[in-house]
Amino acid sequence: MANRMEPDRAARSPPQWTRSQAAGIERTDETVAPIVYPPDSEIDPDVHLWDTWLLRTRDGSIAEIDGYRVIFSLTAPSDLLPGTRHDVATIRYFYSSDGRNWTCGGPVFPEGTAFGSRQWAGSALYDDDRLFLFYTAAGSRDEDDLSYTQRIAVGAGGRIAADENGVSIAGPFEHEILLEPDGEYYEREDQSRGMIYTFRDPWFFEDPRSGETCLLFEANTPIPDPEGEDRFDADPAALDFNGSVGIAVSPSGDPTDWTLEPPLLEGAGTNQELERPHVVVQDGSYYLFVSSHEHTFAPGITGYDALYGFVANSLRGEYAPLNDSGLVVTNPERAPFQTYSWLAYPHRDEILVSSFFNYYDLQGLSLDDVAYLPPAEQQRRFGGTLAPTLRLAAENAETRILGTLEHGHLPIADEDLPPLLSTFVDDGSGTESGDGYDDGTASH
Repeated sequence: MANRMEPDRAARSPPQWTRSQAAGIERTDETVAPIVYPPDSEIDPDVHLWDTWLLRTRDGSIAEIDGYRVIFSLTAPSDLLPGTRHDVATIRYFYSSDGRNWTCGGPVFPEGTAFGSRQWAGSALYDDDRLFLFYTAAGSRDEDDLSYTQRIAVGAGGRIAADENGVSIAGPFEHEILLEPDGEYYEREDQSRGMIYTFRDPWFFEDPRSGETCLLFEANTPIPDPEGEDRFDADPAALDFNGSVGIAVSPSGDPTDWTLEPPLLEGAGTNQELERPHVVVQDGSYYLFVSSHEHTFAPGITGYDALYGFVANSLRGEYAPLNDSGLVVTNPERAPFQTYSWLAYPHRDEILVSSFFNYYDLQGLSLDDVAYLPPAEQQRRFGGTLAPTLRLAAENAETRILGTLEHGHLPIADEDLPPLLSTFVDDGSGTESGDGYDDGTASH
């Protein structure tokens, strides 16, 4: 369980994503992804699939299991209404030998063995032939009514094997609660005044520069007295929106032993949810990415469902928002909820960004409106599979979308990507003009 960190780091004031920075959020040619249409076939028609992550090794490399890549996804039976999927979320694994065609291997954990009444997003480490699956334990096992208590947990010790029939994962797993909010750096549920409470999304990261073993996560900053708070450039009423990117450190490198430290980044007064935080190190820069929703921005700030990012010269550096506002990738104005839960990772000299195909063809409806549609229409308008992968360029504090790959195409290590064309212009009609993307798979 968590211990208190050393005094010199405790005095550090985390960098901020400020209201003035987020006020500059706007769609641009560099940040807007093309319209997404349904794929010819889904990865698995029997399940809704959303938040997804890759199996990695300690140094962040994507693991290869006898020629297979493995991904993990939150899933639910596809006959359930999409809006209820989080209430029964189960982590399943999928494998592929070419990064294009994925086979479902089934649930990772036997039913009833993991903590929580359901499991939310996390990350996966393959180390010394053992699988460590970090996850969010949401609620309590065997509870009658769903609760929203969140703790960071791990299933440790699983084994992965591959043969001509594919990949299998077997236990036994040793499940352990690793971290709970301390009420000082990270808000407890009983302290929350916000619209959404968060302590979730653990992401394993070993710093290539320092060698330090870290676990990033989404949280909220405790602000017990908003009227007396002078650390944030925001009105007291906006401080109920208090998202942060948390960090814990393993002094020994043991992936089951963690010490809480102050946040890497705070968004108090700006945004309530900084979801699925993760870091990409490229050309000496540390790129910190989070996903967030339009409805979790504090009053007075207009944001989008989007991937947001920040850059620093070290893991605990002074993070500056990418593209001045933090906006990196968002959906087109006429399809604002088509993708979500972005995950960035390096490939050659580019950054690839995967996500899941969310709600589409809403024709101006909000996500709240979707719940009032007939069940068949709710199902029809939900993608529930992997979205087209985006290709991203990052240089210093600026990024731009370069092109797209097919739905669920996560290129293997030695794969050459298609040649890039020069420009992309979305005229809002759903068709691309100019010399745009490397292929048309995102829009047909």
